[in-house]
Amino acid sequence: MTELGKRSVMYLPGVGPKKAEVLLKEAGIASFEDLLYYFPYKYIDRSRFYTVDSITGDMPYIQLKGRILSFETLGEGRARRLVARFTDGTGTLDLVWFKGIAYAKEKYRTGREYIVFGKPTEFGHTCNIAHPDVDPVEQAGQVAGGLTPFYNTTEKMKKMFLNSRAIQNLQYTLLNLIKWEVPETLPAGVLQRSQALSLPEAVRNIHFPESAAKLRMAQFRLKFEELFFIQLHILRTAAYRKQKLRGLTCPTVGSHFNTFYRDYLPFDLTDAQKRVVREIRADMGSERQMNRLLQGDVGSGKTLVALLSMLLAIDNKYQACMMAPTEILANQHYATVMNFLGDMDITVALLTGSTRKKDRDRILPAIAAGETDIVIGTHALIEGTVVFASLGLAIIDEQHRFGVEQRARLWQKNEHAPHVLVMTATPIPRTLAMTLYGDLDVSVIDQLPPGRKPVMTMHRYDNKKKELYQFLRREIRSGRQAYVVYPMIEESEKLDYKNLEEGFEVFREVFPEYTVCMVHGRMKAAEKDAEMQKFISGEADILLATTVIEVGVNVPNASVMIIESAERFGLSQLHQLRGRVGRGSDQSYCVLVSSYKLSAETRKRLEIMVQTNNGFEIAEEDLRMRGHGDLEGTRQSGVGVDLKIANLGTDGQILQYARDVAGEILASDPDLSLPEHDPLRRRLEALFSHKINWGRIS
Repeated sequence: MTELGKRSVMYLPGVGPKKAEVLLKEAGIASFEDLLYYFPYKYIDRSRFYTVDSITGDMPYIQLKGRILSFETLGEGRARRLVARFTDGTGTLDLVWFKGIAYAKEKYRTGREYIVFGKPTEFGHTCNIAHPDVDPVEQAGQVAGGLTPFYNTTEKMKKMFLNSRAIQNLQYTLLNLIKWEVPETLPAGVLQRSQALSLPEAVRNIHFPESAAKLRMAQFRLKFEELFFIQLHILRTAAYRKQKLRGLTCPTVGSHFNTFYRDYLPFDLTDAQKRVVREIRADMGSERQMNRLLQGDVGSGKTLVALLSMLLAIDNKYQACMMAPTEILANQHYATVMNFLGDMDITVALLTGSTRKKDRDRILPAIAAGETDIVIGTHALIEGTVVFASLGLAIIDEQHRFGVEQRARLWQKNEHAPHVLVMTATPIPRTLAMTLYGDLDVSVIDQLPPGRKPVMTMHRYDNKKKELYQFLRREIRSGRQAYVVYPMIEESEKLDYKNLEEGFEVFREVFPEYTVCMVHGRMKAAEKDAEMQKFISGEADILLATTVIEVGVNVPNASVMIIESAERFGLSQLHQLRGRVGRGSDQSYCVLVSSYKLSAETRKRLEIMVQTNNGFEIAEEDLRMRGHGDLEGTRQSGVGVDLKIANLGTDGQILQYARDVAGEILASDPDLSLPEHDPLRRRLEALFSHKINWGRIS
């Protein structure tokens, strides 16, 4: 495909410079190859003809055969439209154009027989079709009788006459130009094993399906190819790193680890925590660099596992650091680690953007001299002024909030790359983990610490606030605290802040006997910390906040999480917010407050939250409902899931099969040096030479 990738779409008949510019900006289509790989998002069966007298306004798409009786131009200015009266002998309907009026009047003739295709709309007692596809009946063989593809287009594309039909015509022009031949990208052995169509046949049938069966085969071939090359790249990258990058060996389980485990561990580890610690010990004790992803649901005890890992590094004369995305979270980790360590002889420093100069002047030389064992901080850790004497372990928490370059700057501080542990409390569906983090070893903490009760989740409508306030008052009377979270969406930021401030006044009025505080992103760090401290210390009973408290706030006494306008949050975010409660031994509650008018999808989302506390089930459902591109964190800096046809929510089996095939090929030919693997090597270079490695952590 490399030659097609080099030929600009501008030189395709019917495109030219202006349309090429729009295709690039709106659809990312720059070359012939880009156009061929711009796949339809749906297909409509045009094998059936309807009659005018059978048409209703709720039909999706219909096809008619008949004649135009007359044309009439109506309205002025923006309301101007062209109306064509159309009949097939059973009745009449209107064909309407609001744009391209002169073109339609010139192209179509009264009395001539046409095939009309479009979506009917009921208007009064009659139906009309706006901007229909109209083709001479002589072209029936080209336009009717099978599955018609529909391509995603934008308003800017439509203004340049690049609607779905125009894209289809360009595909036909291109395939004719290249004589319907596309260079094969997969070896014969892979094609034979997977019983996949050849690439030329798959491309032909994805744009112009011969039948529904051939379309399914084309979709399988193209999905498999897309996922196969991603997995081949990931597995090859991982193998290269394991082969070339030697780790800092940490074979000793020494006094720091053993003393903490014996005398300071606040509670017994769960079986899941023990399993993960064993996996990390094996990695750090080997001669290879650890690159491990630690997944654990909110409250599963990841911080304790991280501390045990840091103690392993310290026992082997190395330093350890933990980087968090926010100051709130960094402060929380620092307080937690200090609380765990008690009076142990281990030096821990906190370094954030708010660290005062006189403190920095003390902390930085101590880190450089190796006098500090553990450094916890934010982005401040990657600044050039921070120099480690011997960094042995780098831990990144909520890692999806950091870009690839930011993370890389942390472990470039060593001559030898440190061991790397990346943690996330956002459960990642298996298919997404295999794609984004497929070159990492994955550990999962899938148990909660003993004594934790599942959070009880309820859905309430916003016209039932009185009962909600009564419930909240009962909880606070029994000595508990509560969060109330408001959405904060960029597009409606001013309105959202207004809602938060109004909510603050309402809660102060409804609960005059209790202390209400408020935290949001516009506050200065010191002011925000002061308000948070009121809540953490128990001085405040109710905390109103935006999603600034999504991660990093640990208040075991807080038993209620109220989420206002819950319909505006995604599943993953709702689950993260719910994780702020249920951190003590008392029963905790999450109340999802929404308006009564909800779409079917939103209602399903809230029902899922009520039904399950399992973060992995929620993440899988989120992936199915919203697709990989919208999931929080998957479009982070330097790492993207830019799939053209495969869907990680529904194509898990194809993904696993593609990974298995890629793994077997690399097992027999790690460098892809065999002649039969030449196409694979060339395709990998074409696809990934200009991209940052997917999921590559170090």
